[in-house]
Amino acid sequence: MAIRLDGAALAAQIKQRVRTEAAGLPRPPALAVVLAGDDPASQIYVRGKERDCVECGFETRTHLLTAGEAPARLLPLLENLNRDPGVDGILVQLPLPEGMDSRAALHTVSPEKDVDCFHPLNVGRLALGEPGFRPCTPAGILALLDAYEIPIRGRHCVILGRSHLVGRPLAQLLTGRDGTVTLCHSRTQDLPALTRQADILISAVGRPGLVTADMVKPGAAVIDVAMNRDPEGKLTGDVDFTAVDLVAGHLTPVPGGVGPMTRAMLMENVLWAARRRSRENL
Repeated sequence: MAIRLDGAALAAQIKQRVRTEAAGLPRPPALAVVLAGDDPASQIYVRGKERDCVECGFETRTHLLTAGEAPARLLPLLENLNRDPGVDGILVQLPLPEGMDSRAALHTVSPEKDVDCFHPLNVGRLALGEPGFRPCTPAGILALLDAYEIPIRGRHCVILGRSHLVGRPLAQLLTGRDGTVTLCHSRTQDLPALTRQADILISAVGRPGLVTADMVKPGAAVIDVAMNRDPEGKLTGDVDFTAVDLVAGHLTPVPGGVGPMTRAMLMENVLWAARRRSRENL
């Protein structure tokens, strides 16, 4: 059996450290969360982020907009939050109501408060390897690899999925750590031939059962980013967990793997923003 990469346990440790460090700031870090519409999944995610803030000793300000009022009120609200000196980070919960331009909203958030790392300026800083926010899910994956002493330098890292949320920024972070990265997508030919070369295999596609045991190099670290539901409603990832467990050296569970780490890295980003604002106000 593969060694479990316990994201839930590591995330709890990170949040405890963040809480300790936040207590030393002049005021508690503050995260503003904007939720537009009534998507049930988004409401669950926002409540989870609110709980994380409480655990870390942060202040959280949740702004609720109905689907009807969001088109007129969202961008002015974000501009006000940008100017608010008591807000360190701003998070726009996606998806926005149908017909709204999420790109316009994400680009309106100040780069200095963009704790999700979606603003083009922060994406550019990431690409150049400059200091700044790191996308939460890719950063959480690297933190898991480091915690379990899984080497990246010189290793072949194969990523399934080229989204702007996970695949592309993760490829940049792994390259920055001297990994050799192959970024796969829906047009990639002979995918199993590539995945079998991976020392570190990350799947972020959203297709249950995509990664089977015959696609995994024996002893590889397999990171399952996806969160799907099977026909019975059970949470599952992209990886055939039972079969791959017999081949991989390390394996993330779903749930309890990457998901908690994503939320912990969000707290890290809010703390980082609060620290910077505190230094600027000295």
